[in-house]
Amino acid sequence: MAYYAKVNNGIVDKVIVADASFFDTFIDDRPGTWIQTYRDGSIHKNYAGEGYTYDSTRDAFIPPQPYASWTLNEDTCLWEAPVTYPDDGKFYEWNEATTNWTEIE
Repeated sequence: MAYYAKVNNGIVDKVIVADASFFDTFIDDRPGTWIQTYRDGSIHKNYAGEGYTYDSTRDAFIPPQPYASWTLNEDTCLWEAPVTYPDDGKFYEWNEATTNWTEIE
């Protein structure tokens, strides 16, 4: 079994699990293209999810931008906070108002 993402106008509409032979007989009259996606992100940079973007230039599935202040890492095609997550063993959540990590107590 493999995973396939239905991409319509650059946006992933759905992800299914199917054998490659499924597409030999499957009739899909809805617009879009099926693109294989891999759970380990070994191809197309990341595993596709509904609402992700497929960028054909980068050949990558890109998750939605979580916060306006985050930027896209061109190598991984993942969004990164402008401040590195603290490495002190505590738990934090992103605070967009302060553009910093706030400790969860």
